[in-house]
Amino acid sequence: MDSAAVEIDGSVMEGGGQILRVSAALSCITGSAIKIIKIRAGRSTPGLSRPQHLTGLQLVSDLCSGSLQGASIGSTDISLTPGKVRSGNHTADTQTAGSVCLLLQAALPCALYADAASQLLLKGGTNAEMAPQIDYTVKVFKPIVEKFGVHFDCDIRMRGYYPKGGGEVAVTAQPLKELQPVSMTDRGNITKIHGRAFVAGVLPFKLAKDMSAAAVRTIRKEIKELYINIQPVQEKEKACGNGNGIIIIAESSTGCLFAGSALGKKGVYADKVGIEAAEMLLRNIRHNGCVDEFLQDQLIIFMALAKGTSRIRTGAVTLHTQTAIHIAEQLTQAKFTITKSEDELSSGVTYIIECQGSGVVNPNL
Repeated sequence: MDSAAVEIDGSVMEGGGQILRVSAALSCITGSAIKIIKIRAGRSTPGLSRPQHLTGLQLVSDLCSGSLQGASIGSTDISLTPGKVRSGNHTADTQTAGSVCLLLQAALPCALYADAASQLLLKGGTNAEMAPQIDYTVKVFKPIVEKFGVHFDCDIRMRGYYPKGGGEVAVTAQPLKELQPVSMTDRGNITKIHGRAFVAGVLPFKLAKDMSAAAVRTIRKEIKELYINIQPVQEKEKACGNGNGIIIIAESSTGCLFAGSALGKKGVYADKVGIEAAEMLLRNIRHNGCVDEFLQDQLIIFMALAKGTSRIRTGAVTLHTQTAIHIAEQLTQAKFTITKSEDELSSGVTYIIECQGSGVVNPNL
């Protein structure tokens, strides 16, 4: 164990898997060894309780030819000593419905600092609880993160649902010299609302139609002037297991994207799933910020690494975002400030998250 390793308290603030993902990625990119202690200490099952946590750490270690200690299910302390970031093919399989999107959150930033393109084959759940749906990653996260100069392709080969998983997503990420800062402070008007309500496996197509109709009705109460197109879809050959869910996306005149989503569960009416997603979308539009509550924390690592000052207007700053900032400031030279901004167009308060990025340059290019 390197005595110069940065010690990170895995129980602070949000205290979950996000600390692992952000810390591991930044360790890999900056070359600083880390030791994460008290992993998920406050949770009902502390430590690396989920296969996706372990798989994510192993994937990052693989990407940076690192040495990973303590990585076993239930472990509360791990250390990662990174080597050189390497391109090429990397496979990660949660062997459960663990989220492939969370694997990508940890791995994508690392792949940007390789010497050539990286192919990531990620296996697990594509539409899982407590994680972004793959549709969110492709339709919301991807276009926004491209503003930093990131380029990746995402091929959904198979969708996988709880409890079995079995999904498969192939990602090709291009390296870059350095990330550019972004400024997203003016939302403009909502110009388009569209989405996808899906059923897979043995579930009847009617569920997709019901989710879609209930979501449209809910949004209509608040937004009357826009055409809302939520496509009901029956997934046949490219889906493993049974599942149903919905994702609705709103686009603004200045290129901001927002989403609301929900997954069906046993015993929950399809209407309720549609309404839940619609209400989430409306909540994320009302504050007049430029990102929704889920994109907020996912952008912190890119802001921290970029060269120059990024500014993003958001609604209430989430605990996940505060946690990501805390870790980013510990492991990079980035400096964040959050200022309240009274907004005459908005019902509530918005905030500007500003970051003087650390300007990490890719040494392999």
